[in-house]
Amino acid sequence: MSSASPGITPAGSPTITESGVPAGGKRVLLAKPRGYCAGVDRAVIAVEKALELYGAPVYVRKEIVHNRHVVETLRERGVIFVDETSEVPEGELVVFSAHGVSPAVHAEAAERNLRTIDATCPLVTKVHKEVNRFAKDDYDILLIGHEGHEEVEGTAGEAPDKVQLVDTAEDVDKVEIRDPSKVIWLSQTTLSVDETMERVDQLRDKFPGLADPPSDDICYATTNRQVAVKAMAAECDLVLVVGSTNSSNSKRLVEVALKAGARASYLVDFAHEVDEAWLEGVETVGVTSGASVPEVLVMDLLAWLAERGWGNVDEVTTANEKIAFALPHELRKVGKA
Repeated sequence: MSSASPGITPAGSPTITESGVPAGGKRVLLAKPRGYCAGVDRAVIAVEKALELYGAPVYVRKEIVHNRHVVETLRERGVIFVDETSEVPEGELVVFSAHGVSPAVHAEAAERNLRTIDATCPLVTKVHKEVNRFAKDDYDILLIGHEGHEEVEGTAGEAPDKVQLVDTAEDVDKVEIRDPSKVIWLSQTTLSVDETMERVDQLRDKFPGLADPPSDDICYATTNRQVAVKAMAAECDLVLVVGSTNSSNSKRLVEVALKAGARASYLVDFAHEVDEAWLEGVETVGVTSGASVPEVLVMDLLAWLAERGWGNVDEVTTANEKIAFALPHELRKVGKA
């Protein structure tokens, strides 16, 4: 998504620059990277493509991505979101969300003769493959993640007899393993890097032979967005994170901002949810967004802030993301027909 200025200059419009906004006075520090990651972009396009090719209704198991605006927009276009595959009429088309599903969900879809499009993020699929690999080698797998999150349920479902979920410090105490030389940790892709490593250290104190994942499980976009927030948080009186309350990576950005020195930080879905009392005594506002947030919502927030005097926007860039993922193979096959 473009991070450029909207190209209009009436009063109350934000002026975005790469640098050079003078210290002091009202200003906004805008984190880059922010917003859509490659996995979210792929999943949303997959649903839009399914609507275009097959027409409404298109069923989606769970929310395609954790963002209210995206879900409501797709619902208006004829997408029906369901909690379970059993709610999809036999023979209909169902899209599996970016968070991934367990083999049991795939099996149920096959039993119901459903046509499926798997929009699981490739980085989540990588963790699923790691679970399978280490389960076959008879490892105990300690999955660091948040209980009840769809991604965790899908990942653990790859080998439920070998995976133990570690969410809190208390969970570390409950872990039991069979062979201290065959235990590995893996993680949900959208966690706070710092919080995850804290949990790993606790596990390693208990199990010194704990093996690390073959490659980093926390996704590049989650890490990049946290690094960008850390780079600006100490200068901010307030950091506003655009994102939904069920978005793990968005909630982590609030936590990261506070730990990195922001005096206050809040999560909002839309500009109108900002409490103007939060702006009292504030000069520098930091703005970022979670990995499932379309850029239009960030631009709306910048315009809202500009109307209240925070019109100078300095974009703080810590990385330039150029990763893109191919569409699910089910849609690629249609494209060749």
